[in-house]
Amino acid sequence: MPRHGTAPLPRPSSRKGPDRQSALLQYQRRARTYDLELLLFEPIRRLAIERLALKPGQTVLDLGCGTGLSLEALHQGVGPSGRVIGVEQCPEMLARAQERAQALHGRGIRLVCAPVEDARLVGHADAALFHFTHDILRRPEALDHVLRHLRPGARIVATGLQWGPAWAVPVNAFVWGAAMRSVSSLQGLDRPWSLLAERVAALDVQSLLLGGVFVVVGSAR
Repeated sequence: MPRHGTAPLPRPSSRKGPDRQSALLQYQRRARTYDLELLLFEPIRRLAIERLALKPGQTVLDLGCGTGLSLEALHQGVGPSGRVIGVEQCPEMLARAQERAQALHGRGIRLVCAPVEDARLVGHADAALFHFTHDILRRPEALDHVLRHLRPGARIVATGLQWGPAWAVPVNAFVWGAAMRSVSSLQGLDRPWSLLAERVAALDVQSLLLGGVFVVVGSAR
């Protein structure tokens, strides 16, 4: 029998939508190794933040901010007069994000420990980043809550895993393996941005890594 604390993670469902508790357990287990696991996708992160086209003095939301790997670049984008608001439901992940925020002297950075749909957001932000946050993108209530706190025309960028073309067997094997550790539901993995597309204007979709990763850019209506 497995020892206490080492039981296998719940397997993502292909029929049901995201499950908050399963996701929380996944990221509690991954908190210590998360930064290393995401190294392969750091160029995608840099591209996503570049696509936000941030300006000094703006406010940007980092949804599902994890260990805070995007905080420094976002902070640089909005400058000392801007604000970065990170939202993460996993306390273990957010504790590491807090260390990063303190290294940046915490100025203009606010971290919220809550599911995105329940996060206390004040005012209206100028931009929003969803970086490898499949479960959040598949929760209508989370998207609606975020969009209520964006200014009209606010820039929105989302990235993540997606199924590649049917013929791309190695790509889809990679996506499946990565999804087993990072999502609670495989539902919508063919078009992870579809719920966002229903809610924003002029969504531009780009596929990378032979179709296994997407980057979408849009603006709040």
